[in-house]
This record gives sequence, structure tokens and C-alpha cells, in this order.
Amino acid sequence: MTATTTSTATSAFAVRAGGSGQLAGTGTLLRFALRRDRVMIPLWVGVIALLVLSMPSSLETVYSTPAERAAVAQQMLTSSSLRATYGPVFSDSLGGLTAWRIGGYAGVFAGIMSLLIVVRHTRDEEESGRQEMISAGMVGRRAPLTAALLAAFVANGALALLIAGGLAGQGGAGALALGLGVAGVGMIFATMAAIVAQFTESARLAKGLTGGLLGAAFVLRAAGDSATTDGSSVLTWISPVGWLEESRAFADERWWVLLLFVAACAVQGATAYELAGRRDVGMSFLPTRPGPASGRLGSAGALAWRLQRGTVLGWSLGFLAAGAAFGGITKGAADLVGDNDKTREIIERMGGQSGITDAFLATMVGMLGMVAALYVVSCVLRLHGEETSQRAEPVLAGAVGRLRWACGHLTVAFGGAVLIMLLGGLGLGLGYGAELGPILGACLVQVPAIWTLGALAVLLYGLSPQLAPGAWAVAGLALLLGWIGPALNVPQTVMNLSPFGHLPKLPGDEMAWTPVLILMGIAAGLVGVGLGALRRRDLSG
Repeated sequence: MTATTTSTATSAFAVRAGGSGQLAGTGTLLRFALRRDRVMIPLWVGVIALLVLSMPSSLETVYSTPAERAAVAQQMLTSSSLRATYGPVFSDSLGGLTAWRIGGYAGVFAGIMSLLIVVRHTRDEEESGRQEMISAGMVGRRAPLTAALLAAFVANGALALLIAGGLAGQGGAGALALGLGVAGVGMIFATMAAIVAQFTESARLAKGLTGGLLGAAFVLRAAGDSATTDGSSVLTWISPVGWLEESRAFADERWWVLLLFVAACAVQGATAYELAGRRDVGMSFLPTRPGPASGRLGSAGALAWRLQRGTVLGWSLGFLAAGAAFGGITKGAADLVGDNDKTREIIERMGGQSGITDAFLATMVGMLGMVAALYVVSCVLRLHGEETSQRAEPVLAGAVGRLRWACGHLTVAFGGAVLIMLLGGLGLGLGYGAELGPILGACLVQVPAIWTLGALAVLLYGLSPQLAPGAWAVAGLALLLGWIGPALNVPQTVMNLSPFGHLPKLPGDEMAWTPVLILMGIAAGLVGVGLGALRRRDLSG
């Protein structure tokens, strides 16, 4: 939606809202929010639901007999690193293994979806000035926040229905418990984002802080599960992600645990409402520090670094920690695979056929690379955010050309991708206790594929701001193919749609320079075309 279209729609809303009281206009504002998110919400819900619903067939392919599934459950008793990654197994049925394998991650993804929705329709609206225009009409003081939370509720409700309906064949009660648990995690972080949005004037910072709290919740759950075999750790119980696990879907469900989600959402929602009523529109309890800024801002690159250094730092620490966790998992790779030929085949499809340990390491490196693609897309699309919020216009009104302005952000995006991959490789090597050279080299081999997806984002943004969000769909497709494609035995021609499908499986396999150089050439070409298109088109107003 362009800035002009959004402005026209908000003006029309301000006239139509009518009503009186604190919640006046909530229904109209909710319809407006769902209309704006008519692509984003179905895409998020569909991808998360697909990840969950595809898991039973994948697990049945790998663990086809009850004995094999029971062996997996038994292995969780002896591997603290695997429990930290996935949690304990409470049932060796297909439904129980589905909840174990993907339940926690589905909850995390639901949390990310929810915080994005709430911040988009609260702090982002205030930062852009649209909320002030809406508030000029007969709109209740708490209507925008209510509509944002209801939009998140609609998204999580749809996700819960899809999970419960899709897994009903594995057990109706367990499917319902898992669906409600995933939605519960989503709503926890929706209401948490509503609180955080009251404390900062920046939507980007609100997303980052809430995302950091979500990451902390996952780390608490992982630490608790690594220490115990039955999920009884206090650390697990103080994490909302741990509550999803403790509901024990498909394993003698604990329905009372779901009341924790209800209570926490009620408390956090009430807190957000109270805080929202104590501040002015556009203000926050922690206002932005006034200038002048310290340090050097004498170039477009320095400005881009100042704007994105927090993002780079957060991703760097996250990749270092994730690499260390993946390294710990690799130590138990041989025990996890055991004599299961199907599991071995899947890992070899993902990581090559040079031995199970090297294949597992290559798989972990590949996962880091696919997640790093999300980083580079987010940094490239910061250009889109600067343009649509009209912050780019004052910069470009001076002696800074469009190419210099864009290249400053692209340097942070593409250079940062190299940095976080090296830190991920460092964590992986230290966690596993292996020689760092081959692992760091394997991580660098992923960079051309990461750059290719980032370059595609540059192309889409350069052609039109309306096309820029499509880069998320492409990066998500690459992640989806890399995650579940090998388990579903997707044909190689389909896997090759992702640039990661063309890279050599390192460490272990022989280095192949041809696909690496081709991908780097494609990335350079896409960036060149995208910057050329940006130079010729008008900026959105």
C-alpha cells in the first residue's frame, strides 16, 4: 500500500469511525488493519501451519515403526543438547513427536508474527503520523491498541484452527491442545509488544526489544530442558515457550496450563491499556535522546551504520549462540541417527555423503546460511522503510546521491552477512570442538547464496517500493525448501529453485568454485539492475 493510498484510507476512516467512548471506531479500524494485512497474515499463518502439518508425514518417513519412534524418545533422556534444541519427548506417537519436533518453533514463529502485527498497527502508525490523523476523528483513545490486538487474535485463531483441524487425525484432543498452545504463545508476545510499544518512539526498536524477549524465552526453555528430562525445571516454567511444551499435546494433555496463557495475556493487555492511557499520541515513556548525535556521521555509510548497528549486533550475538548450540547437537549426531537408514539419507541429502558427522555439520552450516538470508533481506529493506517514512528525502536533498545513500545500507547488509556467518561458524566450531578452519570456510561458501537473495531484494525495491516486501516471500521459500524439502524427498529440480541448492556441502565434500562464482555474478548483476532502477524512478511521497 503506497503512502498516498494509506493517507487517503486513513482520512476516510477518520470520517467514518463515529461513535464515542474509549473503544469508539474499533470495528472500523480492525477491518482497516485486516485489509492492510490481507497478504502478510495469510502468508505467515499458511507457512507456520504448513511447517506443522507436514511434520507427521516427514516423521513417518524417517521413523516408520513404533520401535524406531520409541528409540528416539529414549535418546532424549541421554542427550541434553537435543533436549535444549527440541525439548523432551512426552509421547512416541506421531502426534507426540510432531509436538516435540516443531511445537516450540511454531510457537516462536507465531510470536514473531504477532509482535509484527501489533507494532505495525500501533507504534508504526504513530511514528508515521497516520495515527494522529485518525485520532482527529471520533476514535476512542484505546481503539487503535484494541484493533491491533484483535488483528493478532484473528491471525492466531486462524493458525490454531488450521493446526487443530490438520492434526485431528493424530488425535483430536492433542491437536486442539497444540493449536491452542501455539496461538497462546503468539498472543503472549502480541500483548508484550503492546507494552513495549508504549516505551519507545521507534517501531523498529519496539520490534527488536520484543524479539529479544522472545529469544530470551526460548533460551530459558532450552536451559531448563537441558537440565532435566521431564520439563520440570523452573527455567522451563517461567518461559511462555515452555508453557507450550508443558501442555503436553498428544500425551495426557494438561489443559490447565492453557490458563497460564489466558492469565498472562490478561495481565499484559491490562498493563498495555493503562500505559497507553497515560501518554500522548506519538510520545513514549522513554523518549528518543535529543541531538546532536555523537561520533562521525560524515557519510552515507556512517549514517547507515548508525541506523543498523543495533541490528548487526543482535544478529551477531544470536548467530554466535546458535552456532554454539548447533555444535553441541552435532556431538550427539551419531547417536541420534543410530541405525536408522532413513534419517541418515535425509541428513546426507542436506549435508552431503562424506560421513554422518561432516554431513550433520554441513546441515547446520546450511541452516545458518538460510537464516542469514533473512538478515540480509531485512537490512536491504531498511531502504524501503527509510523511503516510505520520508526520512530519506532530507538526506537526499543534500549532497548525497541515491546510489551513495543506497550503497551505505547495502554495505551494512552484505558485509554484515559475512560477519554473522563467521561468528556462527566460530560458535559451531567451539561448540563441537573441531578445527575452526574448515568450518569457517564452509560458512563463507554460504555467502554467495545469501547475497543472491539480498540482491533480489535490491532488485525488487529498486523497481518499485510495492514489490519490495516480496523479498520476504522468496527468502521464506528458500528456508522452507531447505528445512523440509530433504525430509519430504522433494525433487532436486525443485530444490534448485533455492540458491542454496547449488552450493557444495562443506565441510566434507570437495570445493566446487563454479556455482559459487556464478551466484556471485548473479548477485552483482541483480544489485546493478536494482540500483539502476532506483536511480531512474521517483521516490514515494
